[in-house]
Amino acid sequence: MRPQNIAARMGRLSARHWKTAVIGWIVFVVASVALGSAIGTKKLTDAQSGTGSSGRADKLLDKEFKRPASEQVLVQSRSVTVRDPSFRAAVNDVASRFSRDGAVKNVRSPYARGNSGQISKDGHSALVTFDIRGDSTKADDHAKHLLAITAAAQKAHSALSIQEAGDATADKALNDSFSNDFKRARTLSLPITLAILIFAFGALVAAGIPVLLAITGVAATLGLVALPSHIAPVDNAVSEVVLLVGMAVGVDYSLFYLRREREERARGASPETALESAAATSGHSVIVSGLTVIAAMAGMYLAGDKTFGSMATGTIMVVAVSVLGSVTVLPALLSRLGDKVMLGRVPFIGRRRDRGETARVSGWIMDRVLRRPAVAAVLSAGLLVALAVPAFSLHTAVPGLQGLPHKLAIVRTLDRIQTAFPGGPTPAQVVLSGRNVDSPQVQKAIASLKRDGLASRQIKQPITVDVNRARDVAVVSMPLVGQGTDDVSVHALEKLRGDLIPKTVGTLPGVHVDVTGETAGSKDFNDSMKSHAPIVFAFVLTMAFLLLLVTFRSIVIPIKAIALNLLSVGAAYGVLELVFQHHWAEGLLGFKSTGGITSWLPLFLFVILFGLSMDYHVFILSRVREAFDSGMKTEDAVSHGIKSTAGVVTSAAFVMVAVFAIFASLGALEFKQLGVGLAAAILIDATIVRAVLLPATMKLLGDWNWYLPRGLRWLPSRRPARPSAEPVRA
Repeated sequence: MRPQNIAARMGRLSARHWKTAVIGWIVFVVASVALGSAIGTKKLTDAQSGTGSSGRADKLLDKEFKRPASEQVLVQSRSVTVRDPSFRAAVNDVASRFSRDGAVKNVRSPYARGNSGQISKDGHSALVTFDIRGDSTKADDHAKHLLAITAAAQKAHSALSIQEAGDATADKALNDSFSNDFKRARTLSLPITLAILIFAFGALVAAGIPVLLAITGVAATLGLVALPSHIAPVDNAVSEVVLLVGMAVGVDYSLFYLRREREERARGASPETALESAAATSGHSVIVSGLTVIAAMAGMYLAGDKTFGSMATGTIMVVAVSVLGSVTVLPALLSRLGDKVMLGRVPFIGRRRDRGETARVSGWIMDRVLRRPAVAAVLSAGLLVALAVPAFSLHTAVPGLQGLPHKLAIVRTLDRIQTAFPGGPTPAQVVLSGRNVDSPQVQKAIASLKRDGLASRQIKQPITVDVNRARDVAVVSMPLVGQGTDDVSVHALEKLRGDLIPKTVGTLPGVHVDVTGETAGSKDFNDSMKSHAPIVFAFVLTMAFLLLLVTFRSIVIPIKAIALNLLSVGAAYGVLELVFQHHWAEGLLGFKSTGGITSWLPLFLFVILFGLSMDYHVFILSRVREAFDSGMKTEDAVSHGIKSTAGVVTSAAFVMVAVFAIFASLGALEFKQLGVGLAAAILIDATIVRAVLLPATMKLLGDWNWYLPRGLRWLPSRRPARPSAEPVRA
């Protein structure tokens, strides 16, 4: 029967008009990149990305207080205090140097009246603070110049420690560090991916095509993301997420397609027939897999956070572009190259591929799993459950300074400032909005808030009050006890919000009160994630169920797929808890445990992993169903389907694991956690789940795998493609 599904039609059309398909793809990529460069990508600001009370306060502050970027110069001494003449001379010299600089304004000395909060309790540390003139978003342009002034002061007063950190210098240092890390990740990912594909195909041309399509797909997406960003700005990290997901799915989809075409040729099919069969089978699987991944990624729109929404936009676009390239330009290239796609054969690796050693290994494992499916299912499921148990102790938190690369001098300086002035640099900000915040009634309530806050011992000095020009917004900055995001600071915030404010400024008629700051932003984000997570989980699971139900016309397949994927995700959570909430892996991965996992990571990992793991599930089950539709018994179809896909699934998994593992080597703790979580989950999914638990459960269920209730038999029937039931050599 001549295949008639959409993937087959697209494959035939692309093969007949290969020049149009290839040139069209090149034009599409170039035009996308040019368009993105021309209009630019609009990024989310800190004020736009907040949630809850802190998010409302951030937006109001951004609108009413055009605050400049600020810097802090820390002057410290272990031997003398701020009263010592040498210490005073150093502080005055620092203040003088910056006062003479044209880029600086509002230099504040700790010795000036009202600035006692810039002197630490032990008297061994002091802060000289100042603002940077001009647009705060461009303040990091002055970072190098400002640090040079500080270095000169340090040289003149070598007996003391003089260090600078702030909005401009920290942003510059961290952005440079992250940029260098990601550049290294991109540089490493390409040769590693290419090496794995060379091993998979044994030929340079066949290995290069998936990498080339993935790279061009990522480039096109990064350009196209600029379009929706002008409607909904995207997070700064969206390009890294697009690279991560785009390389993974782009390589996988091309790999699935290309390997099927090679298998058909190895069986003796003509080039045209082999390509048509690959389009109708693997091409169809690519489309179904892509839709499943897109549906999973769409769940991030329901997370109630603009950062997650921008990640959803980027990942959905890169998956759609990858699918488009795989079902159009790939068959066009294969139709033109024919068997020349195997040019550049690597002798030793090529001989291993020809001998089908991977198939023999997978076949050996499969035979033993199917011989004792109950034992295999119990052991593999037991292992996954054991890995998932630590996930019940998983604790989420915003890592703050502890999560930044401590190899950077600027981070060490920020840490010293936080230690000497806990809560001071990032105070809680109580934002009041009303008709007249200068009225005696409002000022009396603010005075009560300050007095009660200090009496509670949850608030520290210095407490400052700023009022906007319109006199309708006031912000009371109140340093909290603790380190900013620890339990002590969270308790202080709860005291402020739940007790101090309701008794003072909260009683004012016509005045709205919100609280922001590092602690408030972290608390509100965590609360938002907890409240929205069930919605996201339900949406992703429902969409996956419906797509698999329609694709395989079985109610058992989607239920089992969801259960297996949840086991994979749970095991990945358990690995994260074991690695990052304890100290045993600190030396191995180069981090210091904060006792928790980055707040946004569990939800993000669930969505990404659920989508990516469906790649393998759809691809494998499509081969199993294809064999079953051709007349094989379920047991034989399972054995044939999994053996025939073992090589390509293993290669695809190795690519993903290698790319994700590179992120575990980056400096920031959150990226280490992301890399370890993704790599562990994919490795677990491609080995324990797909090679053992999936075939074991399918063997145990037998024909029940394809059970469809009578009430659902109106679903459209699968259009069978020409199956190849002969054993394959992977």
